[in-house]
Order: sequence, then structure tokens, then C-alpha cells
Amino acid sequence: MKTYVARPSDIDRKWLLIDAKDIVLGRLSVVIANYVRGKHKPSFTPSIDCGDNVVVINAEKVTLTGKKSNNKIHYWHTGYPGGIKSETYGQILESKKPQKALELAVKRMIPKGPLGREQLKKLYIYTGDKHPHEAQKPELVDIAVMNKKNKRDSK
Repeated sequence: MKTYVARPSDIDRKWLLIDAKDIVLGRLSVVIANYVRGKHKPSFTPSIDCGDNVVVINAEKVTLTGKKSNNKIHYWHTGYPGGIKSETYGQILESKKPQKALELAVKRMIPKGPLGREQLKKLYIYTGDKHPHEAQKPELVDIAVMNKKNKRDSK
């Protein structure tokens, strides 16, 4: 028995649409990372980019469980001495770019290196209901139906 290794010519890419309204951030990002990497396909090959294009709408309406909106902190460094910065996830979701929270979560689940950067280019995150990818006719993926813990009612 031989191991199947997908070639770039064998890969069939789809366009998927995910509505992030009232979906838990961590659970959503796991599903998105798997679709972007292609792990949901039987022809998955770790060294080849075989993932699908994923469009996420309503990124500002994701939910954080427990007290994570106030206690979970995102740190980064400016590159200058004493340049450590921090922001809570609640502040990120209320800022001008609330899609950053989802983007950071998915980015950390993708492998680091050239292949991971290539896979991350197929992720499109938008705030609001509108997106410029209607011509690609993306298929709607309902994450709330996959597991009852995926969706939380907003307060």
C-alpha cells in the first residue's frame, strides 16, 4: 500500500463563507484554520497548500466566553527599548479593526514559515455582512450547527 501525496495540480479549491455572528472565537478559529490548511480533505498533504479560500463576515460579533474579554491580553513589541504594548480582547473587538482578534487566533494555528504565510493569504475577514467575493459564489458553512457549544447568545 502506498501513501497518497497530493500534487498542486490535483488540488480543487473551493470558496467558503462563514458567518461569525455569536460564534465562540476559539472554536471558530479552529474550524477556519482547518479549512485554510485543507485538513478537512481526504487528500490532505502537510507539505502542500491544499486548503480552501475562506471568507468570514461579521467578525466584530464573535463571542468570548467567561471573563476573557477583560482578562485575556494581547501583547506585542514595537521594536524599540521599553516598547511592550498590550490590549485586552474586549478593546480589540471594540476598536477600528475588530477582525484583528480572529486574524490573530487563526494565524497562531497555522504553521510558521513560507507555507503558513501562503495558506493565510486565502483567509478574508470582514466586519459587517458585505464582502467583495460574491462573484466566486462561496458556499455557506454553518459552524453553529456543528456543535452546540460553538454558538453563544450575545448579551
